[in-house]
Amino acid sequence: MEYNFKELEQKWQQYWNENRVYAVPNQSSKPKFYVLDMFPYPSGAGLHVGHPLGYIASDIFARYKRLKGFNVLHPMGYDAFGLPAEQYAIEHGIHPAISTENNIRNFRSQLNKIGFSFDWEREVKTCDPAYYKWTQWIFLELFNSFFDRNLQKARPIAELIAAFAKQGNQQHECPGDHHLHFTADEWNNFSESEQQNVLMQYRLAYCGYGEVNWCPALGTVLANDEVVNGVSERGGHPVEKKKLRQWYLRITEYADRLLQGLETVDFSEAMKEMQTNWIGKSSGAEIDFAIEGSTEKLRVYTTRPDTIFGVDFMVIAPELALVHSITTPEQKQAIDEYLAYVKSRSDRERQAEKRVSGCFTGAYAINPFNHQRIPIWVAEYVLAGYGTGAIMAVPCGDERDFKFAQHFNIPITNIIGAAFNGKEANPTKDAVLENSGFLNGMPMRKAMEVVINELEKLGIGKRKVNYKMRDAAFSRQRYWGEPFPIKWINGNAVPLSNKDLPVLLPNVKTYSPGPEGEGPLANIPEWVEQHLETNTMPGYAGSSWYFLRYMDPHNDAAFCDRAISDYWGQVDVYVGGTEHAVGHLLYSRMWTKALYDLGYIGFDEPFKKLVNQGMIQGSSRFVYRIGKIVYDLIYDEAAALEYASKNFINDNYTKEKLNYEVGLQFSELFQKINSNLFVSKGIIDNIANIGIEDIIINKLNSIIENELSQLNNFLSKIKPRINQIKSQLHFNALHVDVNMVDGVVLDLNAFKQWRNGEYANAAFILEDGKYICGVEVEKMSKSKFNTVNPDDLVAKYGADTFRMYEMFLGPVEQSKPWDTKGIEGVHRFIKKLWRLFFDETKGTLLVNDNEASPQQLKILHKTIKKIEEDTERFSFNTAVAAFMVCVNELSDLNTHNKAILEPLVVMLAPYAPHVAEELWHVLGNTTSVVEAHFPQWDAQYLVESEKAYPVSVNGKLRTTIAISLEASQAEVEQITLQNEIIQKWIEGKPIKKFIFVKGKMINVVV
Repeated sequence: MEYNFKELEQKWQQYWNENRVYAVPNQSSKPKFYVLDMFPYPSGAGLHVGHPLGYIASDIFARYKRLKGFNVLHPMGYDAFGLPAEQYAIEHGIHPAISTENNIRNFRSQLNKIGFSFDWEREVKTCDPAYYKWTQWIFLELFNSFFDRNLQKARPIAELIAAFAKQGNQQHECPGDHHLHFTADEWNNFSESEQQNVLMQYRLAYCGYGEVNWCPALGTVLANDEVVNGVSERGGHPVEKKKLRQWYLRITEYADRLLQGLETVDFSEAMKEMQTNWIGKSSGAEIDFAIEGSTEKLRVYTTRPDTIFGVDFMVIAPELALVHSITTPEQKQAIDEYLAYVKSRSDRERQAEKRVSGCFTGAYAINPFNHQRIPIWVAEYVLAGYGTGAIMAVPCGDERDFKFAQHFNIPITNIIGAAFNGKEANPTKDAVLENSGFLNGMPMRKAMEVVINELEKLGIGKRKVNYKMRDAAFSRQRYWGEPFPIKWINGNAVPLSNKDLPVLLPNVKTYSPGPEGEGPLANIPEWVEQHLETNTMPGYAGSSWYFLRYMDPHNDAAFCDRAISDYWGQVDVYVGGTEHAVGHLLYSRMWTKALYDLGYIGFDEPFKKLVNQGMIQGSSRFVYRIGKIVYDLIYDEAAALEYASKNFINDNYTKEKLNYEVGLQFSELFQKINSNLFVSKGIIDNIANIGIEDIIINKLNSIIENELSQLNNFLSKIKPRINQIKSQLHFNALHVDVNMVDGVVLDLNAFKQWRNGEYANAAFILEDGKYICGVEVEKMSKSKFNTVNPDDLVAKYGADTFRMYEMFLGPVEQSKPWDTKGIEGVHRFIKKLWRLFFDETKGTLLVNDNEASPQQLKILHKTIKKIEEDTERFSFNTAVAAFMVCVNELSDLNTHNKAILEPLVVMLAPYAPHVAEELWHVLGNTTSVVEAHFPQWDAQYLVESEKAYPVSVNGKLRTTIAISLEASQAEVEQITLQNEIIQKWIEGKPIKKFIFVKGKMINVVV
């Protein structure tokens, strides 16, 4: 019976579906285990082979845990709202709901072919009104809550209102404006609008005006983590700063708890470090500096108040309104030009900039201790969103300040004596202060406290803890997202009641932005007439809580029943990429903590353990087209005129006219060559040693065959010139579809037909009759033509082969390049496994009930132990290797014993579920292998009974001999000397010495 993977995989996928094999109950006597993947955005491109890496890893683990006796929740859904679907709608005129649904169908089909054990009855789609009803509900809970700093938890806003009515806000510092103070009487006398404005400064979900990352091309605001090098992460569109009315989540209130929570979860140290750095907690002081000739103050935040006597200039963020009010008339033009330059740059780009830039405002601050004038500059490296948006610059102690001072010739004050060499800054905290007034002779660490105390005594500063993390922007000026359950009445945000949910996303005729940068919903009169919010929620809204909805996906009365969430609890293993470290993961953690605070769930961290899978990288292929530099380098006027004189009869042609005409003709000729002549990689690499001029001449001839008689003379003239400039030839590398390349050899016919015949007239300079492509490992991407569709591999080799090969590529957490050729070896392994059960020639079953031999049992139990250990630690590549070794060893022993093969099938089931299910039933079982129990290894079979001894003759290794570990010296000597190979090397010579080290080695000395 032949291994027909197509037939058996289809059969068992149908069986699993019809029998609801993977449906999971919400209550069970078994212990629970929750395995979750970061759910995908259903793009139009579908899955490539890089996408399933994490899904396969989690599926193996989920199946393994089922076999270990757990009730396993392993769901799947779709992060379906977002910009790509809307961009597709704009470009193709297809409603996002339609394109998204089509994409989901394609994703589902692809996932099913790979044989995942998802409980599809729990499928969620964030764009489904039945789902986003609860996203809107959670938003309202955040809107109607504040963070009580005294209790360090979220509480209903009604409690805050009651406290204000009794005692004002003296017990509740305002997070939105720490200058805001009022009494109970003042609160009670505030108007409704005034009270609502105050409450908005406290709400966990709040609206305000802020400097945002505005992307005109996408028509929306982007979060900081969605902007890379000044352009949008998706689409690469320019991003600029703009002030807009914007919704935010007050995630900064949870900063300390987010840091503390990292101590309780099993995340990688790298992930913890990323989140810790993003939160960016620091301790220092806020200081108010007087501004010369102004009533305004310049407030700075510093972590080094001990260096206050070393402040040589101030730097303020370009976004601060203070810039305009303090800039002198003489500096106004320069400041305006600098602000225009900064406006288009992202925070990340500004922070990463190595080039020094800045502009002097003309204004001066006054040092409160020595009354020295301190020039105030504007520079892009200071961000408005961190601290106060202003810094005191101490060049002797900070390298960036030092370079700034050097660049603009600002005098540097040395406050650390010999610790500063004048060539670079020294950020030490251990120097003794000099040139520091009342701090002279004091160690810097001690001076920190002294300065803060003095500032507080003078009323010009205070102790302050700061965070680099900003509140999260929570609205988009786009269509395809969750509508806000908010109305604007008389300038106040009024929440809708729960009975009004969901607020359905209406159809629109246009996806273009509304007036004043508002979202497309502002273009719908009926929407605007109801005073509904015209922004929509960001993509991360639905993904911040989806793991909770999986627990209870069909509940119409709650986002998740408390008893059910108490049963499932935290996600035990969460699998996904590191790219979500400071976005989705932080937002999910904040939402979970808020829901916990409000009593809706019983845990405040969503994920117990996080496994970050690496990336399967594309192995890109390149072709090389001769660049346009060729014509400029080899065109020869004299040769052209000679050609013209023989081919143009008209005597009226002047020399200039002839040169122009022939130049035009050859320009067109070379333009044709430039778009069609491709040079093989090996020739390019070895161009200095190859007669490239002959090759190019030949190719010119082949391209313009019909003009040979006219051109031969010209070509012979330019041939020496080509030889002279061959080292300057330029080649443009172009990505080519990897599916038309066999290894590195390009399929020339397929290439000519590619992209609707764009290269139909291509000519090639080959090596040994082949076009060899260049190779580079890059991110797998449709734009790089290096994606491989898993459907094709499943169709050719089967899902089980594909699953095991993805795992075999290397450790799941590491990135590695894809190489389709290696999949053949895994396919051969499964066929070899099949032959332990069947005689493929005769089609008969070989399995017997014979008692297993000690050798077979040893192989089996060694494998059980190895697979269990490797699976527990996600070392799936070594587990696949162990399966291969096991099958090879069992094949060598001609093993067909059911007692050996049945446990092997159960172990294999998480990795290759289809073939395991088939063989499980072949062995006479009537229920699914999913319901089996993972075998237990027995230590007695793991004890080594013999040793493969390396045997040397006169110190040179000649062979290895397997000998019982219980054998005596005499027995070992007898076995060794009777071995044919050893006898050959001894050659009948007398034995001078027989050296035997038990358990290690044997050496025969003759």
